This record gives sequence, C-alpha cells and structure tokens, in this order.
Amino acid sequence: MYVAVKGGEKAIDNAHAWLAEERRGDNSIAELSVAQIREQLALAVNRVMAEGSLYDPDLAALAIKQSRGDLIEAIFLIRAYRTTLPRFGGSEPVETDRMACDRRISATFKDAPGGQVLGPTFDYTHRLLDFKLAADGEVPEAAMATSDRIQTPHIMSFLDREGLVQDEPEGAEAPPDLTREPLELPAERALRLQSLTRGDEGFILGMAYSTQRGYARNHAFVAELRIGTVEVEMEVPELGFAIEIGEITLTECETVNQFKGSKTEPPQFTRGYGLVFGQTERKAISMALVDRALRWEELGEDDTGAPAQDAEFVLYHADNIQATGFLEHIKLPHYVDFQSELELIRRLRREAGAAVAEAAE
Repeated sequence: MYVAVKGGEKAIDNAHAWLAEERRGDNSIAELSVAQIREQLALAVNRVMAEGSLYDPDLAALAIKQSRGDLIEAIFLIRAYRTTLPRFGGSEPVETDRMACDRRISATFKDAPGGQVLGPTFDYTHRLLDFKLAADGEVPEAAMATSDRIQTPHIMSFLDREGLVQDEPEGAEAPPDLTREPLELPAERALRLQSLTRGDEGFILGMAYSTQRGYARNHAFVAELRIGTVEVEMEVPELGFAIEIGEITLTECETVNQFKGSKTEPPQFTRGYGLVFGQTERKAISMALVDRALRWEELGEDDTGAPAQDAEFVLYHADNIQATGFLEHIKLPHYVDFQSELELIRRLRREAGAAVAEAAE
C-alpha cells in the first residue's frame, strides 16, 4: 500500500540530523580531517576535481568528507559550488611539453627520449593487503625528490618529424565551454574531449574496454602517459602579457592507432588524447581510447555500430551527475502517476476477466 510520507519539514530536519550523525560515525574514534583526506586519499580527491571541473584539492576533500565517501555526491557538491564562483577570465592553454613529470612512461619505445620515469603507481605492486598500514607505520621517503622532476618533450613529436602521425590542426577559435553552454550535437572534437574528461570514470572505462574487445576495433598503443605539474598562466589586460597564477597537476595520455589511409591521406598513425586533473591515469587512457573511437567519421572509417562510436550515446550518457539525477528522481513521490497506472491495470484485469467469463458462457 502506498501512502503519503508524513512529517514534512520536521521529518526532513531529522533526516539531516541523522545523516550528520551517521557521517561522523563512532565518536570514540578520531574525526577524519579534510587535510588527511586531501593528503591520504589523493586519488579520490583527483577524481572529484576532474569530474567536478574544479581544481581545488581542499574543496574536493571537504566534499568527500561531507558525502561520506560517495564520490558522485562529492562531484555534485563541487559542481554546485563551482556555479557560485565569479569568473575573472580564462587562462592560457597549458604547455604540457613543459610539464615537470613525476611519472612518464611509453609502451612504444623502450629507450624513450628523456627516459622512462615509473613514478608513484600501483602497476608494479602485488595487490596483496599490506597489514603494516593497519599498524600506522611510517613509509620511507621516495629516492627521487620533487625538485628532481624532469621536463621532457612529447614522444609523439619524434614521430611527427617523420610525418608518420596525422597532423592535428589548431582550432581557429576558442572552443566552446561545456561548463557554460549545453552540449549540442554534432560536437566538435574539443567539445567531445571536455565531455569525456568530465564524464564518469567507470562509464568511460567501460566504453574504452569495449573498443579493445572489438567494438570499434580500437587496438591502440600508449605512446606516452605522463603525470606532473604545469604552470597556469593568465593574461592580465592591464599588463599586456601573461603571468603565472599557479600550478596544477595533470595526467596526459596520447595513444597511437593504425590508419590505412584514404584517397587523400597516406597510411599513417592517428592519435587519441586524454587530459585529466590530478593523477588519474586510468581515466586518461580510457578517454584517449574513446576519443579515437569517436573520430571514425572524420577519418573516413566505417561505422561498425559500436556504442563507443556513437557520439550521442557516449556523450549524453557519460555525465554521472545527469545520470544520477535522472536515476534517483524515481525515489521521489510519484503517487499520482502510479495511481493512474494502478487504476489502468485494474481496469484491464476486469475487462480481461469479463471477456473470459463471457467466452466460457
């Protein structure tokens, strides 16, 4: 039986109080600070910043604490807060070839120019629970200090010298801003990349995985994956030139794919691209694979009907905030709609019963 929820505003206030109590947990255990979340749950913080489109580790950590670790709820909080911020202008495009790399690897060249830098990664761990962490033991410092980070050119630039990679013409105009304008199709590549970098990591991962398993035939090589800090510059009108206003950490991935050529293009490599806030390499690689799959039309390739090639399907379903809102709205009262459906089913059953009885006579 469906009945109206009683209590109104008082019930909602009590629900909020109960939520705050559950969020705090056992009072005999020390409260988790925002600084602890920022420093020790950095990968969760990075995801919230990336999909929330706001680079602020402290606010992302606060959102994670407020949401009890529900990252999609934290992303929602960050996006909502972002809309309240004043906009003073736009920064210059960041120069990722000047990135101070903490991690830089290539799956295409063993002796990559500038060297391979393994950096902080789970790739070489044994995936065994480390019970030393439960004892709050100290961790030894890494042998490579932050000041020793290197700046290296992109590996793709070495392929470019031989003309083996498709040219990527620079856009004549600034791309549209997805945080200020709604997504419209057909979407140019710059807009697709914005949508992918804000998209849900799990969804983008699933789409990327599907391309590797044959849905879009996207068997890529990671030309380069790099993680590090870049300078952010902004042009000040009063000065007439750009000045550095800060640094951010980014993950960048470039993949190479075979392209058999066309009537106007020789056989060459094409590229997929991913760029995400923080150390978010799974998302960056996934993004690069999906980016390449979505380029089938501009490259004159066949549409295999794969989901990852369908821009409307990918871009309209990648955003976890929109998906969550539409999904969770069915929790809200739908009494009138349901009663109409209930009455319809009852009437149909009565009519069907009467028809059976009439046929039996």
